[in-house]
Amino acid sequence: MQQIINFLIRNKIFLLYLFLLFISFIFTFQSHSYHQSKFLNSSNYITGSIYTFSDNITSYFGLREENTRLVEENKRLRDRLFNNVLLSPSRIDSTSVNYEIIRGRAINNSYADQRNYITINKGENDSIAQDMGVITDKGILGIVENTSNNFSTVQSILSDKSTINAKIKNSNHFGSLVWENTTDYNVVQLIDIPRLVPLTIGDTIVTGAMSSIFPENIPIGTIKSFDLDNSKSFYFINVELFNDMTNIGTIYIIKNLNRKEVLELEAETEANDQ
Repeated sequence: MQQIINFLIRNKIFLLYLFLLFISFIFTFQSHSYHQSKFLNSSNYITGSIYTFSDNITSYFGLREENTRLVEENKRLRDRLFNNVLLSPSRIDSTSVNYEIIRGRAINNSYADQRNYITINKGENDSIAQDMGVITDKGILGIVENTSNNFSTVQSILSDKSTINAKIKNSNHFGSLVWENTTDYNVVQLIDIPRLVPLTIGDTIVTGAMSSIFPENIPIGTIKSFDLDNSKSFYFINVELFNDMTNIGTIYIIKNLNRKEVLELEAETEANDQ
């Protein structure tokens, strides 16, 4: 019993000591501006650090949502651009819509082979079909070759089988975009441009109008170098790509809503000529 009494007495003394220490701290704080300012500065620093940390955490977890919003806005802008619709709040005339844009992601990508492919996370369930064009926000990637329910493989422009209609920007001179130097994944070649066409290093190359896959004027790259042998009538042009083909993330698949009709008409015309 005596031990318990002694324990309580000791603890009361200790609690009283803490109380007196607290009171003396308050008096000191209130009577000395230096101590007060140091305390407030320390308090503000700690509070500011907490708010900064909290804001960084909130921003980090908000990045995915913000990125998704920006990608969707990018998609809407491309919808309007490819369909020649002015950027205004007015309603889009459905008769003017020739292309549908579908957003996706690259989940696998090769670039070191002669025939390279990109696997994307969109397939037949997303209305993806063979011969649809695929681009990024920087330029063209390739053309859909095979599809499954949920995925598709895209023949990269880095393929010795790839041939895409392309032209020099702000001109009507067009040729074929190929990949002949298969050791360089940053450069493709533009061929069949006549020797009479004026060229300059740095000229921009874009998709041409002679295609039912890509809309006209999608960026491809810039002229890195060109060569014209005296015995030839056409340039051999090296085009440095805008896309970093080793780092592909968000992609856009282009569905030409009029392609089937165009192909059927062309097939009928060829059949009538035979």
